[in-house]
Amino acid sequence: MNNRRDFLKLSALASASVLMPGFLQGLGKDSLDYTGKKLVIVQLSGGNDGLNSFVPYRNDAYYKARPSLAIPAREVLTLNDELGLNPVMPELKALYEEGQLCIINNVGYPNPDRSHFRSMDIWHTASNSDEYWQSGWLGRYLDNSCAGCAKPHQVLELDDTLSLAVKGEQLKALAVRDPNRLYRQTRDPFLAAMMEAYNSHAPSAQDELDYMYKTIAETTSSAAYLHEHARVYTSRLDYPQGPFGRQLKTVAELICAGMETSVYYVSLTGFDTHVRQKPQQERLLKQYSQGMATFIRDLRQNDRLNETLIMTFSEFGRRVSENASGGTDHGKANQVLLMGGQLGKPGVFNPAPNLAQLDEGDLPFEIDFRQIYASLLHHWLEANDELILKRTFKRLDLF
Repeated sequence: MNNRRDFLKLSALASASVLMPGFLQGLGKDSLDYTGKKLVIVQLSGGNDGLNSFVPYRNDAYYKARPSLAIPAREVLTLNDELGLNPVMPELKALYEEGQLCIINNVGYPNPDRSHFRSMDIWHTASNSDEYWQSGWLGRYLDNSCAGCAKPHQVLELDDTLSLAVKGEQLKALAVRDPNRLYRQTRDPFLAAMMEAYNSHAPSAQDELDYMYKTIAETTSSAAYLHEHARVYTSRLDYPQGPFGRQLKTVAELICAGMETSVYYVSLTGFDTHVRQKPQQERLLKQYSQGMATFIRDLRQNDRLNETLIMTFSEFGRRVSENASGGTDHGKANQVLLMGGQLGKPGVFNPAPNLAQLDEGDLPFEIDFRQIYASLLHHWLEANDELILKRTFKRLDLF
């Protein structure tokens, strides 16, 4: 190697590529079990406050618990006789009125954990709260759908690193923030020269650099595949500025380009609102509402909405009562949202939270989040939910 800079460049690319073994010579129509349906997961990291997102605007207990933080009833964008939207989300109300939004209330799991990291791990793995699993539910979906398959379903996370949710026991998803940037990195002359030298000297199986070279070759192949599809369609819609908007735009472009990918994973961060919650959460909710509306419009205009389902979750909700710092602390149950053109039960799926019967000051859960996973896996992705989740959960009537 010529210098330290070249070595670091090679090492960085190889390090990224180990996140994506396997599915690499393109994903043609011989990929196993591909149904044409797409699942987009939106993670709201930090614990979004569901009560100020979907407001129980006729419940006196809500206003008593949040004398300064509650959304005034006159400002709420009403959905039904119980719930309304935070006023910064008019785009979400339009989706609701068009039958493209389903709100599932009181979602959680037994013996909940208020730690961000532990609770997110539980949501990612679909484990019980006393179990510690090393594989994620979407990673195991990849394992299950592509066992013995040289070209497994592609699962993409629009980030630089992989979430536990998309790491399987045998296979892992691909983490890529910008397909075009990844492609440019793999076209670096230095890497081309290194690959040419590698191919010419035919290293033995014991060559300690052999694995690095192979993973770089696989990365290059995968980057070319993504780049090819990223060029097919460029969205002209105005997505929100920032990483979240860019993630959604990239996903829309890849879906509309016809790429055979089953699952996309994106995230919006910043929802840990212990202090001065109102401006922070409203900024994020506005970004979320505008982003999702633009994303769905993009899909609809390209006749891709009916084959796409979007699920939004956060690792927990917030406590019912506001704290002394103008915010809310870590809670338990929360809402899960579904969006798409083929919802079987659009609207409010189940009753609003019961603020008269709290669990240590928190909203108690009524629907186990793994029931939603089981429903999506079985009915939408047409996969074996019991094998993937490692147990049986009652599926919900969502489709």
